[in-house]
Amino acid sequence: MAAVDLTPKQPRKAYGGDGGAYYEWSPADLPMLGVASIGAAKLSLAAAGLALPSYSDSAKVAYVLQGTGTCGIVLPEATKEKVVAVKEGDALALPFGVLTWWHNAPTASSDLTVLFLGDTSKGRKPGQFTNFQLTGSTGIFTGLTTEFVSRAWDLPEADAAKLVSSQPASGVVKTSIALPAGSAKDREGMALNCLEAPLDVDIPGGGRVVVLNTANLPLVKDVGLGADLVRIDAHSMCSPGFSCDSAYQVTYIVRGSGRVQVVGPDGKRVLETRAEGGVLFIVPRFHVVSKIADASGMEWFSIISTPNPIFSHLAGKTSVWKAISAEVLQASFDTTPEMEQLFRSKRLDSEIFFAPPSSN
Repeated sequence: MAAVDLTPKQPRKAYGGDGGAYYEWSPADLPMLGVASIGAAKLSLAAAGLALPSYSDSAKVAYVLQGTGTCGIVLPEATKEKVVAVKEGDALALPFGVLTWWHNAPTASSDLTVLFLGDTSKGRKPGQFTNFQLTGSTGIFTGLTTEFVSRAWDLPEADAAKLVSSQPASGVVKTSIALPAGSAKDREGMALNCLEAPLDVDIPGGGRVVVLNTANLPLVKDVGLGADLVRIDAHSMCSPGFSCDSAYQVTYIVRGSGRVQVVGPDGKRVLETRAEGGVLFIVPRFHVVSKIADASGMEWFSIISTPNPIFSHLAGKTSVWKAISAEVLQASFDTTPEMEQLFRSKRLDSEIFFAPPSSN
């Protein structure tokens, strides 16, 4: 594969107004999106902001980065919407054919900000989501003649024409209408809070991981993606590793910052950078990635382009080096038995995350 720019990038504003804005990453700015057929976008709603009902051309995972609000979801062939109260840390799996709307309460003290990551391989434009708005200036009914709309809705043509043109905004609006509140029943099986869920990995002084799977979020199986939330502590390291089942890893830095290195299968370093909150980057297939947090620590949300990814770590007690025979290790590094023993004696208790060396 020819060299592709892997530099982490911020999104660009696509549209918006008083109610908020919709931002997206495009393959023009982040070429790996097109290569991997992955879409990435972010919605930010001000108080009383409403993201109008829309369909998407891609299955995706939504992750609430900030605030509280509600999400309306109409599953394919459903006769009633589900209204889910959402808050920071919530992850939702949104399969093909789902209609959604998002709302931030008029009394909200902060924006409601939601990240979307998904598979665009079956979408209209590889590497970029296409949302089909039902209302507003870009709503699909604005393209039909008044006759067709009136016949479809069984309304007089004058009323149909008025209804289609009554919402002049596009995508995101501000509304004073009281919208439905979230239901605890509707939330069941639709959302998982990654900040409150049981930890899949917990390394004291190192880091923590929550993995989305079909057990804790059943709709993940319909989205076809794996996802996780990773938080590492100040100056901690995430072990060098890679997806050994030909998957892409798409990472959004939620907060904090740190250094990132990515190495290709030819042993050449293809990325060495410092990533801060708000940027997105993609690790290509069969590339090794490692991160070291700054003093602020580092938190990221990732999707992997397979529902059950298999990772191989190259350091720590679960690394391949602990499984390989001493003689092969010694021959591979062309080193002495003493160095081999020293190497093998390290990281016997650490896995995946490594706390910073203690200062004496």
